[in-house]
Amino acid sequence: MTAPPLYGVLPFVAMLLAIAVCPLWVPHWWESNRNKLIASAVLGLPVLAFYGLRHPATLGHTAADYVSFIVLLAGLFVISGGILLRGDLEATPATNTGFLVLGGVLASFVGTTGASMLLIRPLLQTNSQRTHVKHTVIFFIFIVSNIGGMLTPLGDPPLFLGHLAGVPFTWTFRLWTHWGLMLAVLLAAFFVFDSVQFSREPLAAIRRDRARSEPLRVQGGLNAIWLVGVVLAVAFLHAPWREVAIVALTAVSLWLTPQRIRRDNGFAAGPMVEVAVLFAGIFLTMIPALELLRLRGDELGVRAPWQFFWATGALSSFLDNAPTYLTFLALAQGLRLPADVVGVPAGILAAISVGAVAMGANTYIGNAPNFMVKAIAEEAGVKMPSFFGYMLYSGAILLPLFVVVTLVFFR
Repeated sequence: MTAPPLYGVLPFVAMLLAIAVCPLWVPHWWESNRNKLIASAVLGLPVLAFYGLRHPATLGHTAADYVSFIVLLAGLFVISGGILLRGDLEATPATNTGFLVLGGVLASFVGTTGASMLLIRPLLQTNSQRTHVKHTVIFFIFIVSNIGGMLTPLGDPPLFLGHLAGVPFTWTFRLWTHWGLMLAVLLAAFFVFDSVQFSREPLAAIRRDRARSEPLRVQGGLNAIWLVGVVLAVAFLHAPWREVAIVALTAVSLWLTPQRIRRDNGFAAGPMVEVAVLFAGIFLTMIPALELLRLRGDELGVRAPWQFFWATGALSSFLDNAPTYLTFLALAQGLRLPADVVGVPAGILAAISVGAVAMGANTYIGNAPNFMVKAIAEEAGVKMPSFFGYMLYSGAILLPLFVVVTLVFFR
């Protein structure tokens, strides 16, 4: 295929800018999924018309990837939404660190969104008697909503898109050293930080916390079986049987889980609809950009793993990390370097994967669960930092960590 014209990337750029800017500039207008659908349709139609006339096979391939992507996310969203944790543990630094450890592991297997929605409410309930809670939610976003989802294609949308592009399911397991280093540093930092804050808690708050503690109870635990089924479907089946299996498991979850569990979980279809309409526009508008990068990517001068790590991560901090991952994967494929995995060197693929997943934690808009967790925390009475206030935390804590990751893995 000949390279599309450079102006063909304008709808993609506009789509990403809309996702990044509209929640800040026109938040009330952007809250409506109908308005998001209008933006996706307006920006996607020119690309749909161009490729529909000239390269319809490309549209067919993109549509198949989109369906696979949405089916997986919806399956994980619905099934994990049927698991409810109740209880109120004593909010010690060890307890809070335990929540983060659990979330950092679960995120790779039920997705960062699923793990975040499963654990954020019981974590907030556990800390409801404490006066210093903001830092706990911030570290939760770092670990559970982002970095924890690095080990499997189920963990974070960019890794599943990589799987659809041909990255083997088990390939991401080799990122365990990157995942382990970052989680170990963040968990240790959190434990120290939370211990200091715990020592500043009023004695009355600590006594109330101890008096109201009750063990955690799991409701809807049968859904764990369906989640394992989704993992096996993604690992061993191919389209369309993979999607058929996920839809079937999701339907069983909806059928067998009492509605009160999802209601108590605050489960609603709105977030999933939002993802579906936005990614319809993203998948369409990114077609010309991906083609240009594959055919002319060597002209940009990004070649070393550390360059891919920081370039992917920088864009993932402010734009959606899933299309950012595909953009830089296409760029790497255009360099015609040794083709270890899906046409790129393994070191560069690791840099793109880690950058997209980990640096989504740099801002509230870097990954979908970030804003969701912020909203739930504020609803529970936690005064969260502003957009730029949050970046002060991420800049002070995460950027030095990413420098260490660069020196250890991507020099």
